[in-house]
Amino acid sequence: MKIIANAKGSRTIEVTDLHMETLRRYALLKNLIDSNGIIDESTVDKLKYNCRSILESQTEVDRQLMDLCLDVVYNSDMKAIGLHNLVLAFIEWENQQSTDKEASQQEVTA
Repeated sequence: MKIIANAKGSRTIEVTDLHMETLRRYALLKNLIDSNGIIDESTVDKLKYNCRSILESQTEVDRQLMDLCLDVVYNSDMKAIGLHNLVLAFIEWENQQSTDKEASQQEVTA
């Protein structure tokens, strides 16, 4: 899927299911947004710092996290609107994962 990275809609960032899974595994979006609910450039910086901290603390490099950082988080087009759209896409992706899981569980019990 592609997320729109700027207000004009002329820049996009490709986000894969593997990127979404990595966001979930490391809970990178959890508690990222302050209580005011505003995503601004400082929120983007906070995400970058969190990713860098995780990478620096690991003894072995997690290739999936590194790919997420290179492809999405540290993408030159990633700005506040891009992060906002990433959060929305992640919520939609998680809801779809839950729906798919429920459907497969119902098939097994039927």
